[in-house]
Amino acid sequence: MSTILRVRGLTKFYGSGCDRCIDSTGPDHDTNICPHCRSVLAMHDVSFDLQAGEILGIMGESGSGKSTIVRTLYFDEKPTAGTARFFDRDEWHLFSANAAKQRWLRNHRFGMVYQNPHLGLNFKVSAGGNIAERLLMNDVSLYAEIRERARTLLTRTEVLPERMDESPKKFSGGMQQRVQIAKALATQPPLLFLDEVTTGLDLSVQARILDLILEIQQELGTAMIVVTHDLGVIRLLAGRTIVMKYGRIIETGLTDQILEDPQHAYTQRLVASAL
Repeated sequence: MSTILRVRGLTKFYGSGCDRCIDSTGPDHDTNICPHCRSVLAMHDVSFDLQAGEILGIMGESGSGKSTIVRTLYFDEKPTAGTARFFDRDEWHLFSANAAKQRWLRNHRFGMVYQNPHLGLNFKVSAGGNIAERLLMNDVSLYAEIRERARTLLTRTEVLPERMDESPKKFSGGMQQRVQIAKALATQPPLLFLDEVTTGLDLSVQARILDLILEIQQELGTAMIVVTHDLGVIRLLAGRTIVMKYGRIIETGLTDQILEDPQHAYTQRLVASAL
């Protein structure tokens, strides 16, 4: 497999930062808040490669920095330091690209499904309208073609086509997530970010969403980064997994190896708590 994303030294501070932040935070100190300047070191020196068509899991408790990684890569946040290169038809240096190029990547080559559908959907337009917005950014302008593609995508994600003209406000949480997934897939992006997409959903809905994600990955060969605190999600979806604690990577490897034989004491506690 070829590498589609290469991340090196990704770091994010919230606050001014000081020369003691890095040495005063992290798993060894049980905090990501600098005791000297009160800055938050959300993540530090995060590095990994993602292969085309691979699902990479990033797991950890709240505050571990896992969501900050995908928000940074999707340009919702600006990193303090680090590089990321995206290998598509061309090689893209994500953080040195200008705003117009970053918008183009967001709208054409990346997709994002947020834990909170209000971040990923426009609740002022219909479910089909949300997909239409993304298609219009990709030079699809014929009304009939947009309607047909929206109908196909919603059907693919198990949203009844007769509900296409309804507002997402009228949908359940699970249905809203399906509309988000349909919207994210509208451009058939080679890279999809999934940030805690099953949190707050009941178990039967979770199972259907996860099955859908697997089907999409197998059918389209989409590379995905799945952020979650749920080991069941990691076990089902991810071939490789990164474990985060207080902004640092503490363990990485094949998912089966990490879940069956975790090496770090923190990972051992996470796995034991899920048994």
